[in-house]
Amino acid sequence: MGEDIILQLGQDALKTMAMLSAPLLLSTLVIGLVISIFQALTQINENTLTFVPKMVVIAIVLVLAGPWMMDVMKNYTVNLFENMATIVRDR
Repeated sequence: MGEDIILQLGQDALKTMAMLSAPLLLSTLVIGLVISIFQALTQINENTLTFVPKMVVIAIVLVLAGPWMMDVMKNYTVNLFENMATIVRDR
């Protein structure tokens, strides 16, 4: 297996992982920022004030983006298994 194939597999895996995690990470980042600003303005220091809205937003994002995330993961996996014979043969 050539170094270029290994690098391509690693890049594809990292790109897929970034695409799958981006909606969840960005949504929790935005809601955390909004709640932090709200806490700074009102001087309310309650830990559950950040935890509960983040969990609700994650659930909503998973419901909305879940089918897309599963499709991306399915396409990556199918592509990997379809090309496995050529990847292993190229030594």
